[in-house]
Amino acid sequence: MDVEPAVAAAKAILSADEAIVLNASNKVVLRLLPQDVVARVALADEHGFERELELGRRLADAGYPAVAPADPKVYEQDGISVCFWRYYAPQAPIPPDEFAVALYRLHEGLREVDVPVPHFMDRVVEATYVLANPALSPDASEADREFLVTTLTKASRAVLAAGAPEQLLHGEPHPGNLLSTTDGPLFIDWETMCRGPVEFDVTHAPEELADHYPGIDRELVRQCRLLMLAIVIAWRWELGDQLPNGDAQRAEFTARLHAELSGI
Repeated sequence: MDVEPAVAAAKAILSADEAIVLNASNKVVLRLLPQDVVARVALADEHGFERELELGRRLADAGYPAVAPADPKVYEQDGISVCFWRYYAPQAPIPPDEFAVALYRLHEGLREVDVPVPHFMDRVVEATYVLANPALSPDASEADREFLVTTLTKASRAVLAAGAPEQLLHGEPHPGNLLSTTDGPLFIDWETMCRGPVEFDVTHAPEELADHYPGIDRELVRQCRLLMLAIVIAWRWELGDQLPNGDAQRAEFTARLHAELSGI
């Protein structure tokens, strides 16, 4: 969404003096001062913030590695919805072994929660649809489309054939969604929650994490990584994609996908 109305709405609701943009894509994330809280902002009919606030509260209250809301309510201002979370100043980078412990503990906490979420394979369907419709991905070449759809088809079959246990997942526990804080590593952003094997979450973290996550199926991680890379590339080809530096990410992930498939 547009940054200017997002900033205006969040500042008005909290009577903030200053808003620092932390991220801007389909949702806008701001640090508000002097209150020093994080605001997540979206159009009123596109947010899903109630579920995110409830899940963050439940996990944090139970001692799992999740950032707690600063306020339990969702606020509305001129057709825009805003929710507020605790702000943590950046700390030292999180090494892979600590990242693995945090993700393992998060998965423990998520097994105690029952909320309706999409299945992770829904992303495969959505990505395939984008690639199969040139009107939705006009800049992708036919070779790009064929390569990605073939990868999605083969990898999804391999993942489903593994028959791994499934549970509630974060959905995108990449380093940008794990904060290094004085309270230890804490996860943020519950927008992409889904259900599937824990290996799907593991693929979004640094590759070294798989060496430290207990009981992981390494071949399933590889197949899930192929899926994840192909899905993200498809999103970056989609017409109207709003991710900053999306072209650079598409190029990076395409190179990674080719390397994975060639065994480099």
